[in-house]
Amino acid sequence: MSAFVDRAQLHARAGDGGAGCVSFRREAHVAKGGPDGGDGGSGGDVWLVADHNQASLLGFRDHPFRRATDGQHGTSKRQHGARGRDLEVAVPVGTVVYDLEGEALVDLSVEGTRWRAAAGGQGGMGNARFLSNERRAPAFAEQGERGEEAWYNLELKLQADVALIGLPNVGKSTLIARVSAARPKVADYPFTTLVPHLGVVRVGARAGRPDDATEFVLADIPGLIEGAAEGRGLGHDFLRHVERAAVLCVLVDLGETAPLAPEAQLEVLLRELGRYRPELLERPRVVVGAKADVAAHPWPADETISSLTGAGIDRLLGRLAALVAEGRRQRAAVVAETVVVHRPLAREVAVEHVGAGEWAVTGRAAARAARFSDLTDEGALAELERRLRELGVERLLVRAGAADGDVVHVGGVTFEWYRHAGASAEGAAHHRATRRERLARHGRLDGEGSGPEDDGDDA
Repeated sequence: MSAFVDRAQLHARAGDGGAGCVSFRREAHVAKGGPDGGDGGSGGDVWLVADHNQASLLGFRDHPFRRATDGQHGTSKRQHGARGRDLEVAVPVGTVVYDLEGEALVDLSVEGTRWRAAAGGQGGMGNARFLSNERRAPAFAEQGERGEEAWYNLELKLQADVALIGLPNVGKSTLIARVSAARPKVADYPFTTLVPHLGVVRVGARAGRPDDATEFVLADIPGLIEGAAEGRGLGHDFLRHVERAAVLCVLVDLGETAPLAPEAQLEVLLRELGRYRPELLERPRVVVGAKADVAAHPWPADETISSLTGAGIDRLLGRLAALVAEGRRQRAAVVAETVVVHRPLAREVAVEHVGAGEWAVTGRAAARAARFSDLTDEGALAELERRLRELGVERLLVRAGAADGDVVHVGGVTFEWYRHAGASAEGAAHHRATRRERLARHGRLDGEGSGPEDDGDDA
């Protein structure tokens, strides 16, 4: 029998984008063909999809890693690389995704809801994309972008219509075993149940009229104890599975071995529910006395059951089915459940002061702007500067207090920054260092060399 796992971790790794190609046409009778390098394909995304066919997070316990495929590189003749395949990861309906700091990112509480856990890297553009009237033979292309990767905490909150609640050994497991096909462990000592169990109950079916029946999911929540709302025992682990139940069925033990009188049991249970989530006390609930066949405490006869003899079971199920049906009608009247696709917003471009005369430009768009295959090429450097200006990086640096000659890190590139001639009274002509010399002075962050120097002035 597979273990029930309601907490796990996920490491999502999207596919890397393919690199753009630097290529020129080579044809008979064409001495110098134009650029024809194709684009790289984007990497595949990693999606989490809420699926009713998944019962727990067991599949993530020993294997938390999920990775999409990479995009293919572009080739000559403007042939673009294939896109990487997206990876869809099925998780149980009711899964909540948290970051490692504990912030809830998404609640996959509806069948079919999708959430992108990691976005694939963008494919690089080939040199054919950079052809212009001023640039007739671009000898550079874009590198593929690395796919996103991140660790997440997954937590499952069961989706049940009715939650059985009671102190340990009150008879919840015996009840769910009698009214459904669920077969939890049953014994005469406390804390027999250490994980929740779900059972499907069918009520009201008549001969020849099977459609008249009401089906609902009954959850056997492990026994609560006083102090559960503060985490005593496994209180929080158990109580969170009650959150989504539409109806609460509270069982109190009428037997002579009960630790407390029925009224005291009910008081403890309601107090713990209220401390954990006050709104749970507003849910429809049914309170019944269990173990009526060995009752040693008084309780209204029409509100008692015996899971061993079956006394009162049909009456209880009828009450629960009526509450479940009414709740479904109310929800249908106000909520139209639709499949939702969640795409986390990309982080905006920002400038951070990381040291004396040193700045870091963050944000995915800025990193994308710097992913050229050869930043020793004057055309590539001009394109990088143009992109950063369009993103507003120059304006952000000026506002942050950056001065001409400060060192700027963006993506995998480090360079000395000077305001554009149109934005500075001094102008680029005041600084004799060329773009290539600035890059050579500081080099690439990834350790690649820069290239030969150029004696020309900045354009």
